[in-house]
Amino acid sequence: MFYIIGPRGSGKTTIGKQLAEQKSYQFIDTDKLIVERAGTSIAQIVEQHGWDYFRHLESEVLKSISQPNSIVSTGGGIILSEENQRVMRDNGTVIYLSAKPEILAERLAAEPQADQRPSLTGKSMIEEIAEVMSQREPLYRATAHHVVDAGLPIDTIISQLTHLA
Repeated sequence: MFYIIGPRGSGKTTIGKQLAEQKSYQFIDTDKLIVERAGTSIAQIVEQHGWDYFRHLESEVLKSISQPNSIVSTGGGIILSEENQRVMRDNGTVIYLSAKPEILAERLAAEPQADQRPSLTGKSMIEEIAEVMSQREPLYRATAHHVVDAGLPIDTIISQLTHLA
């Protein structure tokens, strides 16, 4: 099993889907599973129940995934829980898609569904990304078995990751 971690906009879903297709693996998106199980959007979950509740759902979904030969695209904050870090490292290979805040902001601005995820800080997008990344970067790196530059062309990233499996 492969877990793809990284911030919003790093390409976890895009890369995950293509890698799964290339390897004939199942693709699993933890955010999509949360929305399916909760029957409502992530923004509504956070608005109605708060971030702690969302993080609890995220951990439960992560622990429930047990299909071998899967590529799991995770939410950007999944690494905030030490238990989640341990679950991923113990059950598969963790790949961190690393990208500069400017690249992330550019991608999120171009993404029509970017407003589905509520702001974490209430700041401008680039300020929020820089602040969140300063907190999370060490956790991403500590959790990952492999770090991949998410600024590379998708085909290059897929090629690099295909050699890991």
